[in-house]
Amino acid sequence: MEFEALELLKLRDVSKVWVDAVWEAEFCDPERLDSVIVEKITEGGTDVFKSVRTELLPFSNDITESAQNVWVLLKENGISVKALVAVISHFILAGKSKTSSLDERLHALQAASVYLLLLKIPGSVANQVFHQILFESSLGLIQKCWPNDSSGKKRKKDLPSSSQAKPKGRKRAKNDKEMGNEDDDSDDEASEDLETSFSAQELLRIRSEIEALVKTLLHLLKDPSLQCRPQCVNVCVQILTELTRFDPSVEVTSFSDSVDIDRMDTLTELAYHGLWILCSSHVARDKCLKSVFSRLLYVIVMMSRDEGQSRPTLLVQSQAVLSARDQAIRFISHVVDELKEAATPMLHILVQHICDKMVEKVDYRAKGSRAVGQLVMKMPLPTRAKFIQWLYRYSLKTQVAYRLFALDVVMVLLDDLDDEIAAEQKASLEEGQAEFLTRRFLVQTLMFRRSSDSSATVRAHALQCLARCMDLQTHNTTRCVQELFQASDVESRSSLVIDGSEGVVSAQSGVSLGQFSTFRTIQYRQISGNSADTSQDPMELLRKRVSDPKTSVRKAALEAIAGLLKHNVISCSKEQLSLLSERCRDPSVLVKKKAMQCLTDLLLACPERVLVQVAWLRGVVVSVMDTESSVQEKSLELLDQVMLQHIRDPRHFTDTAQRLAWDLLGLMCDQCADLGCYFRRAFHTWSRQNKFSTAFVNTLIKHTKTDNAPAAWMLLAKVAGAAPGLDYQTILDEWDHLLQSKEVKVETTCHILSVLGDIAQHINDYTREKVVEDVMGLLRGCAMPTDVIHAGVEALCRLDKDGHRKHCGELVSICQKYLTNAVVRAKAGAEEMDTQMVVSHLCTLGRASLHCPENVGDPVFALVLSFLTTAVELQPEGDNELPGSQPLSQFKLTPMPAVVRAHAVVTLGQLCLQHEQLAHRCLPAFARELETGPHVVVRSNVVVVLCDLCVRYTNMASLYVPNVSACLADPSPDVRNTALVMLTNLLQEEYLKWKDSLFFRYAAAMADSVGEIAKLCEYCLVDRLLKKNPQMFYQHFIECIVHFNSYDKHRKYNKFPQTEREKAMFSLRGPANQGKRFKIYKFLLKHFTDEQRFNTTNRIRKEILDGFVDQTMPLDEDGAALLSDTFDVLALKELKLSATTSTADGADEAQDEQAIIVKTIQKKLISHAQKKNLIENIIPVVLGLKNLLEEKRSPVLGNLMYYLQVITEDYRAELKEVFAADAQLAEELEFGLKQYQKQQQDDALMQQLQRLSFVRPTPTPTPGKSRRRAPEQNDQGKTPVSGQRSETPNPPRPTESADTSAAQLTMDISASLGNKRLGRAISTPGGFLTSDEGVHELTFGGDVSVIKMGQGIQNESDVVHVLLEQETPRQWNVQSPLCKGPRVIAK
Repeated sequence: MEFEALELLKLRDVSKVWVDAVWEAEFCDPERLDSVIVEKITEGGTDVFKSVRTELLPFSNDITESAQNVWVLLKENGISVKALVAVISHFILAGKSKTSSLDERLHALQAASVYLLLLKIPGSVANQVFHQILFESSLGLIQKCWPNDSSGKKRKKDLPSSSQAKPKGRKRAKNDKEMGNEDDDSDDEASEDLETSFSAQELLRIRSEIEALVKTLLHLLKDPSLQCRPQCVNVCVQILTELTRFDPSVEVTSFSDSVDIDRMDTLTELAYHGLWILCSSHVARDKCLKSVFSRLLYVIVMMSRDEGQSRPTLLVQSQAVLSARDQAIRFISHVVDELKEAATPMLHILVQHICDKMVEKVDYRAKGSRAVGQLVMKMPLPTRAKFIQWLYRYSLKTQVAYRLFALDVVMVLLDDLDDEIAAEQKASLEEGQAEFLTRRFLVQTLMFRRSSDSSATVRAHALQCLARCMDLQTHNTTRCVQELFQASDVESRSSLVIDGSEGVVSAQSGVSLGQFSTFRTIQYRQISGNSADTSQDPMELLRKRVSDPKTSVRKAALEAIAGLLKHNVISCSKEQLSLLSERCRDPSVLVKKKAMQCLTDLLLACPERVLVQVAWLRGVVVSVMDTESSVQEKSLELLDQVMLQHIRDPRHFTDTAQRLAWDLLGLMCDQCADLGCYFRRAFHTWSRQNKFSTAFVNTLIKHTKTDNAPAAWMLLAKVAGAAPGLDYQTILDEWDHLLQSKEVKVETTCHILSVLGDIAQHINDYTREKVVEDVMGLLRGCAMPTDVIHAGVEALCRLDKDGHRKHCGELVSICQKYLTNAVVRAKAGAEEMDTQMVVSHLCTLGRASLHCPENVGDPVFALVLSFLTTAVELQPEGDNELPGSQPLSQFKLTPMPAVVRAHAVVTLGQLCLQHEQLAHRCLPAFARELETGPHVVVRSNVVVVLCDLCVRYTNMASLYVPNVSACLADPSPDVRNTALVMLTNLLQEEYLKWKDSLFFRYAAAMADSVGEIAKLCEYCLVDRLLKKNPQMFYQHFIECIVHFNSYDKHRKYNKFPQTEREKAMFSLRGPANQGKRFKIYKFLLKHFTDEQRFNTTNRIRKEILDGFVDQTMPLDEDGAALLSDTFDVLALKELKLSATTSTADGADEAQDEQAIIVKTIQKKLISHAQKKNLIENIIPVVLGLKNLLEEKRSPVLGNLMYYLQVITEDYRAELKEVFAADAQLAEELEFGLKQYQKQQQDDALMQQLQRLSFVRPTPTPTPGKSRRRAPEQNDQGKTPVSGQRSETPNPPRPTESADTSAAQLTMDISASLGNKRLGRAISTPGGFLTSDEGVHELTFGGDVSVIKMGQGIQNESDVVHVLLEQETPRQWNVQSPLCKGPRVIAK
């Protein structure tokens, strides 16, 4: 038989020397074939090798006679197999270059197909046709022949920069041949700068040849001999895996063998069919599965990993990448469905590696978790349970991305898991595995525990997942969350405990996973320190997260609480709702918006709950006046969405949204009437936006005849002036109806009067005069409530702009006449005073006098003053000097009731606004009333009047600001609250400055006994005042330390004038107020910048420590208290620079590489500056003070030693350098620190002793043994401090937690015990603890209460055991006095 096609290859013309050289070089950079021969071969066109393939194809069938003789036939025809393979290799290698032409690529692909066909022919192994390098080169053509940019446009590579122009050298040593070819390589690299481009028709020809090559490969894959070669299998899997991404838009409908290979027309379908051939093979199936799954791993996680890359790179989530990922998941699912147990171990490993390769980006995590969920549901139940157990350990790893991804997987599994497991399926589970397959384990153990994670990002994501759980359409998930929050005790909520040392799932079906180097089971055998505390109540934990320092956590906590309230998991109480409404005033803009949105979602889900409506109003309406414009816009948007958009014609009042809108407006008239000022601000903004049309206002007018009349009038009072052409007759009719009605509704009447004032210019003169007369009729009688009187006077002035002075003068005369008679009758005692009428006339007089000051004279002044004094002692008119600290005029007690005196103060203040001389005379009397006045309501009104006068007469009234600020320590919380609000307003508008003692009195209010006032003070300082003056806290901090210790011997600070009364009111000196002082210090330091913290340390050294070192400040009792606070402040963690302190959430924020570098450099510079300042400036002064304190045996030495201990822990290496030159000083310092630490341990032992619960209380230690405790604040803001220490110094030490104090010690007293107990014991001589014995007698008067059991104890009844419930107690090395004579305590 002759081979005509083979003759076209001119094999007889090929030199045997060249063939041997090619085989000797192992097809690596061989010599090129003679160009003459190449031209002869290619002159027949591009189908030369296709003809050869067609001629050899019949010999590739299964065992046939012709197939057995093909190699003989080749020999008979004089065709050398080695020459054939060498020529094929020449064309294969020629098509690998990026600059190869179309013909070269077509020849290369066809030649590769012929080579694979030769390998398919039986006997190829015996004839040594197979060569690993040539095989890999043939398959590599699939990628190399297809251009990178297949769009048909020419693409020129970016030219390298000067620093990159020189190519990188090879890692291995070069031989002579490589050195000789180095120039050729550089020429090739230069020629590859421009990649050959092809037309669309040419690309189709290349694609067709690639498909033919892949089909030949698939036929070859069925050969068992190839499947036994692991390296070949890996290469095939790599190429086929890449082809799955070649045309991902084509959806592969079937992965089975039913479709003929030659009929497949897409590369993606061919690729998956080839992978299925490998996976379904019975020869080395496990190795094939491992190789296929490990390659598809990167397709699923959307990464690309080249051979030269150390780590994979993320792919952009294009439609092609996502489609390839989806098809890979479907293929793996098909493999598992077909192979079942054989593929389960590899599936388990694949899912673990998907988790291990996951990154922190949200989009990738979402896609990855969905893939994990789909694949996990393909696992049998035992393997699924083991994976969830592994997932629990995975969720405790230190990488934040792992813990985040574990939560994403949990959310997917909650959707897919089925809690109902059949009986036959339960039988296949091991003991305890069923618990892992429940939603209860996923929700309570895997998910909710992460809400206590050390990372803020993980905490936030866990809370977001908890909120999403509520929206899942699975009843069991909601029930699991309800169990978590409704359990009666903590132990019933405790989740499944997992042994951290237990191994993870092992291989099945005889697969030895240990032999796999990379793609193998990931075992997490140790649980890291990220496990959360499950002892805390879930609701308490959520409350803690609502005030978390991180913004993202607070947002997620609000979302979780809203979800729990929405689904009735927790009670919808006022306390729970306040968590949402209070966050509308959060420092973060994002949290404010999230809180408002959560409240709105909850309101729309529960529109009939009144408490929810009130919470929504108090959260959203208040935000209208927020300092941030975006928050104001969000608030207005929600108000419009929920309320205004649903105000429609009353004839269509059937919609739920309409009922909700009017319910909210009704609350604004009732329970939430105090929010009226915020509501007016919203309508004022909307009016400027021309939001209210005439039709809208007329709709409101129609509602005035329905049950919604109060709310409708409230809205009309705000919008009536914004639109012309209204239904004025309806408004006038309602006014007439109001006059005829016997029942007066205060709020509605005020709103109607306001509407009348708005429409005054739109009604005719006759009607307007009639309305004016009606209003005057109401005011003349003065029988209306004060709010109606105020609204009536304002409406009167707007209705009659020309004659309102006349009307107001008439009202003044009427009030003057009535009040004169009332005062005469009161002094004569003729009859009981009508308090309500007197108050009404006083209010009318005050409001009317503002509009007609010319009608108010001295008789009116004397009349109003007569309600306050019996003998008026005012400032003389001729005296222009206002009294400062001299005795002020006073209001002497009169028989007038307190409510009358309070309104008289307001009326007098209104008179002073129009008459400066009267204000000049009354200011001292007002100030004196604040000091001596017995009535709370009077003092509160005086504060308001004085602050109003500060606006009107700033220079004159500001002299009495100290009297107003003294009210911050008033006995009444109402007066303190009023003073705080009014002073904040004046400071905001800059009518006042931070002079003298004002700031320190403000700061003292942060330690107010009423928590609401303290919070209000913090809000005013931070959110209102600090933004206007960012240096405010820094400028006053040093003086705060001096002032709050009442130290008056400093040359600069605490020198402003104060009375002894004021000093006593605001004094925070002494141990009893230590907690209050440090609460203020910490609050101020919390809002410092790093620059301010750094400078504060230097200022403390210069202005306090240097004074004691130079002895310009005496170290007496007051000086010791100041110095003690100073060292404790220096040791506070709040004073440490944030740039140098490593936080647990440092890895949470996603930053680019440049930002990380800048932050690192900044941190190093700041740290270096701080260390230099500490070594050069701080340490020498501290050591000088140490010597001084040791000489005077001062108790402040303990505070100094604690500060040294703190800086030693932070700067141990630097301090060693400082003390290297003075070894004796270093030894003394080390000895002092050891003595201090020993004393701390002794104090801890004393605390243990005091917490022991015996029948009789422990005797109180003697004063000489007592210790001054740390400035740690308890729940009431106070620090319990025992007597001062007189000997060894022991400073106050701020501690972060008090875990040992939570332990409850109990006594188990028994005369005879059957079993020996382990633990601490107190030995008793008699064996019984009687009612007359206490710890003092048990320990023979010593200070040690816990005694270790000795070997000399014969009977267990001689020992009383003290057991610790929560933790195993430590053993104290103290022997029993029964075993040894004297009591000896070992160190």
